[in-house]
Amino acid sequence: MEFSIREWLNLAVRWFHVFAGIMWVGQTYYFTWLDGQFTRLEQTAGAVPGVWMVHSGGFYSVEKKTRLGVGASQVRWFRWEALLTWVAGMILLVLVYYLGSGLIDPDVADISKAAGIAIGLGSLAGGWFVYDLVVRSRLGRSQSAFAIFALLMTAAASWGLLHVFSGRAAYIHLGAIFGTIMTTNVWLRILPAQRRMIAAAASGTAFDASLSAQAKLRSKHNTFMAVPVVFLMLSNHYPVATYGNRYAWPVVVALVVSGWGAAKLIREA
Repeated sequence: MEFSIREWLNLAVRWFHVFAGIMWVGQTYYFTWLDGQFTRLEQTAGAVPGVWMVHSGGFYSVEKKTRLGVGASQVRWFRWEALLTWVAGMILLVLVYYLGSGLIDPDVADISKAAGIAIGLGSLAGGWFVYDLVVRSRLGRSQSAFAIFALLMTAAASWGLLHVFSGRAAYIHLGAIFGTIMTTNVWLRILPAQRRMIAAAASGTAFDASLSAQAKLRSKHNTFMAVPVVFLMLSNHYPVATYGNRYAWPVVVALVVSGWGAAKLIREA
């Protein structure tokens, strides 16, 4: 592929990736913020039942419903933004690292590109498998225990990747692990639960409350991963402070914790 064609393709896919990501993350934070507002309203006696907002020259009132007041076909879904963001990100990963020359650094690990690609794709699949297994286990029921486990796994993954790939590729792959977990959460855990909720509401039967609780938990996890993902995707512009630093993996851990703090503030603002 000619350099100029690859450059234009890289630019087009990157633009699409960033724009789709803006839509996805924006929607995620909006709905988790709304959920937090409704939780506070439910705990406040005599509170107004809805959330009032002003935007674009009008006033908007949003209420949380426990029953479906319209046909299932009229319910607005938010799903394609996640998938399109992930697909565009994977295309970029292939273009820049798997077809390019930035994946392997012989000074870090003298492995073939094929082995590096296998490790990279395996880390994405493995990251989801471990995350999903733990969330569904007893450990996942404790917010503090899960947070500690997630931080330890993030530290281990960043340390391991930095001993296999170039620093830049290691950071990007860690971000891709988070992005893969977030997207798979949407399509394999959140959407199926929502489909069952809508089907139950449309038929007038009660739905399993644990389904909505799990969907809510996965969505919450996504909000806490979003800020670190954005940082990791921007890190390739700042090698001295990030992947090129002698403390590259502790930098990841520190900034992931900072990202979690920022996510908490945004959710509760």
